[in-house]
Amino acid sequence: MEINRPFAGLGGLFGAAGIAAYAAAAHSANGHMATIAPILFIHAPAFLVLSPLAKLSRAAHSGGLILVLGLLFFIGDLVSRDFAGDRLFAFAAPLGGTLLILGWLVVAATAFRILDYRK
Repeated sequence: MEINRPFAGLGGLFGAAGIAAYAAAAHSANGHMATIAPILFIHAPAFLVLSPLAKLSRAAHSGGLILVLGLLFFIGDLVSRDFAGDRLFAFAAPLGGTLLILGWLVVAATAFRILDYRK
């Protein structure tokens, strides 16, 4: 079975980052780490599942790329607030959240054959 190795790797990295965020949240009452950790953990297995799916469907691949961008903006903004004391950029978190919703809708559309195009 062929897999999309970058997506599989991201699944592992998101899982590791989720553990790190939970550890950081346990040692600090302030900050966004308690919010970040479950978001990363939700997406870790999703990327492991998307890794073979993205080889079969361009739509699944596109949905995965949109999810990556959404996570980078959303999580990046929250981490930036905690460590730099300021936002990543104006509206980074809302943009990231919107991209996450869009990415999941693209993945769902793939499953329902709304966007059923193959490589």
